[in-house]
Amino acid sequence: MKRFVAMAALAGWVGLAIQQYLIFYSRWTSGASLLGGLISFFSFFTVLTNTLVVVVLSYALVKRDSGAKRFFLAPHISSAIAASIVLVSLAYNLLLRHLWSPQGFQFIADELLHDVMPLLFVVYWWRCVPKGTLRFKHIAGWVIYPLVYFGYVLLRGHMLGQYQYPFMDVDSLGYPQVFVNAAGILAGFIVIALAIIGLDKRLKTSSI
Repeated sequence: MKRFVAMAALAGWVGLAIQQYLIFYSRWTSGASLLGGLISFFSFFTVLTNTLVVVVLSYALVKRDSGAKRFFLAPHISSAIAASIVLVSLAYNLLLRHLWSPQGFQFIADELLHDVMPLLFVVYWWRCVPKGTLRFKHIAGWVIYPLVYFGYVLLRGHMLGQYQYPFMDVDSLGYPQVFVNAAGILAGFIVIALAIIGLDKRLKTSSI
């Protein structure tokens, strides 16, 4: 299983590196700020969540103990990240994939970050994360991440006039529709979280 985790971590880092390179290259050729490219890179929920995924996978390979390792490998934290990366995959495939047809390295990055990594991390969660400790109350903490991100997107969009995702574009849709869209996505996240907790209880029961 160690080899699988190492392969998954490598795939995640490669996907993030390709995406960062593409953003930097695009901004460099247009004469735009590279620092702005870095900020833009980490303004996507996909990138933030995949970064959390590869951090967990990387810590799973590290033998040396630390507070950060204990935090990220804690079942309720790893499970929250699992719920978030599943949301990334579902949202992309249901809401965004039909809007464009990436080619070349962009296609590789998209597939790695939206399809491959969610699948690999779910397998990691299934096989490696200790089961039986999750509670429904954990969801209250898990939803903080997408809610804070939503607030950030609105603030950034208001200041720059640029929204990371078309279903959050206030200029085109208006605030009422954007809040409806966000509520639907949050509801989807909660359903995913409930499924993860249900599986956690089921897998714990079956292993007794």
